[in-house]
Amino acid sequence: MAVKIRLARRGRKKAAQFDIVVADARAPRDGRFIEKIGTYDPNTNPASINFDGEKAFDWIMKGAQPTDTVRAMLSYRGVLYRKHLQLGVIKGAISQDVADERFTAWKEQKDSKIEGKRTSLGSAKDEAKKAALAAETKVKEARAEAIRKKNTPVAEPVAATEAAEGETTEAAASADTTEEAGA
Repeated sequence: MAVKIRLARRGRKKAAQFDIVVADARAPRDGRFIEKIGTYDPNTNPASINFDGEKAFDWIMKGAQPTDTVRAMLSYRGVLYRKHLQLGVIKGAISQDVADERFTAWKEQKDSKIEGKRTSLGSAKDEAKKAALAAETKVKEARAEAIRKKNTPVAEPVAATEAAEGETTEAAASADTTEEAGA
């Protein structure tokens, strides 16, 4: 019997969530499975991958074949690296203590990298909020200024229009005098 570690879909339309399951390769995607070892939610940023690493490691060592997507998840969480180190221990290339030491060092480095990504995403989100708030404040101040200008009485333009009217009457009077002189 070929055993696969694969994803089983659940969740509503366009909001998929997946269970990471160990199943017979002949079983349907969302059908019968041997054991559920975790969950995967691609809708969060970064994607939420929660599974029991010990169970996954045991199934990998027994010969279960992960699908491409699950293989990427297992690699991301270090299960495949741990398998690699364990095969070295079985062959006698390294001792168990050295393998455990290498794995813990890799795990600490990977966890710090993941945490760095989470904090950078959080800080980028905060920066975007601050920029949006600043832009909104700028627009609000511009609107307030426009309303203030609209509501204040305008004294200078009235004086300017009266002066303009006086000039037009003088120009009309001078035009009348030139017509009379020419006739």
